[in-house]
Amino acid sequence: MIERTKYLLADEDTPTAWYNLAADLPELAPKRNPGTGADITVDDLLPFVCRDIAEQELSTERYVEIPDEVRQIYTQWRPSPLVRARRLERALDTPARIYYKYEGGSPAGSHKPNTAIPQVYYNKAAGITQLVTETGAGQWGSSLSFAGAYFGVDVRVYMVRASFHQKPYRRLLMETYGATCVPSPSEDTETGRKRLAERAEHPGSLGIATGEAMEIAFHNPHVNYAGGSVLNHVLLHQSVIGQEALAQMALADDYPDVVVGCAGGGSNLGGLTFPFIGEQLRGGRRVRVVAAEPAACPTLTRGRLAFDFGDSGGFSPLFRMHTLGNDFVPPSMHAGGLRYHGMSPLVSSAVEAGLIEPVALRQRACFEAGILFARNEGIVPAPESTHAIRGAIAEALAAKEEGRPRTILFGLSGHGHFDLAAYEQALAGTLEDDIYDAAGVEAALTNLPAQERPALLDA
Repeated sequence: MIERTKYLLADEDTPTAWYNLAADLPELAPKRNPGTGADITVDDLLPFVCRDIAEQELSTERYVEIPDEVRQIYTQWRPSPLVRARRLERALDTPARIYYKYEGGSPAGSHKPNTAIPQVYYNKAAGITQLVTETGAGQWGSSLSFAGAYFGVDVRVYMVRASFHQKPYRRLLMETYGATCVPSPSEDTETGRKRLAERAEHPGSLGIATGEAMEIAFHNPHVNYAGGSVLNHVLLHQSVIGQEALAQMALADDYPDVVVGCAGGGSNLGGLTFPFIGEQLRGGRRVRVVAAEPAACPTLTRGRLAFDFGDSGGFSPLFRMHTLGNDFVPPSMHAGGLRYHGMSPLVSSAVEAGLIEPVALRQRACFEAGILFARNEGIVPAPESTHAIRGAIAEALAAKEEGRPRTILFGLSGHGHFDLAAYEQALAGTLEDDIYDAAGVEAALTNLPAQERPALLDA
């Protein structure tokens, strides 16, 4: 009996251009210069990124050509497989057809190298000798470190302190690639020193780590910042996932009724779903898109659309996005890559346009889904990916209850080989469920930039 079916493309089928949803969205969220209030320009971004990246960030071209050298490196793990999860279907006794797009086969074990490689490529070409960044659970830091090793560019990573201690092997992977990994908040920056003065054992947040990285880039002309999520150019690079999935679904002679992705800053979600949304906006088949976010950091389901900084140090442009407030420090949780106060402006625009449906999921339920998936499909998923799995299972069980088949595609954004301590807690029954800090969000939203202060959230 065939337990699973893989749909594979050849190396030459790796996309030759990235897809940009900004070309097809009916309305784009603006980005503003916090000093002037005007829409940002390429020159406004140059203190942080090279010109090629700045131009991609503001581009509204539908397709952007992938450089040959980047595409050649992609072929080490791309195209990634699309898999029909027949064993999971049988375990759920569902009429639904479940597919997953697996990104854990990259050298760093996640989807993040899809943007790390081009970012380092463009910065190397621009003469930049060092890149600095943030990381939550470590997938992005590992990926940028890997890319830096390939191109001979130094990498310095500020890793959220809670994850730095939870996931030591991620730090060791970064160091093996030659990067420097620093727990954030740190004494290196004013952004970090301020938080440590407030709380000596501060757990950190992606907003704080981003602020530290951007502060260093801002003050050093030889150092640039590299972002792992949220930004338009990052989601542009990640579109190789969804473009491949479109071709692979055609190989399967199927098409998803619903596409599910985990949602933190938006890179994995956008990478998988934007090509499908673009097809729909250009007159193609309609598809439901579900963004599965953590209940402890529910940016889309509890946040508000407002202008806010992408970092807690006030260095980034003001993004029109769903936010919990840049000062918000989410409770510690194992899905550190989803522990971010804001959401990609492109994802936020798609949510406002009714193209994406957000749902908030609890940590224990997600790990239960991850364990069920591992026991049936053999892959131990990253904690972030378990949110997509839980969302896909909910859709499959709904199909069972309704007695109607549906086709479900979800993103398996990475493996959980460095997250087994979290699985140990889940298996022992000691894993704490995540708790939404309503008071913390309310306080953070009162400190939004003066351009816009939305009504506070309901408790």
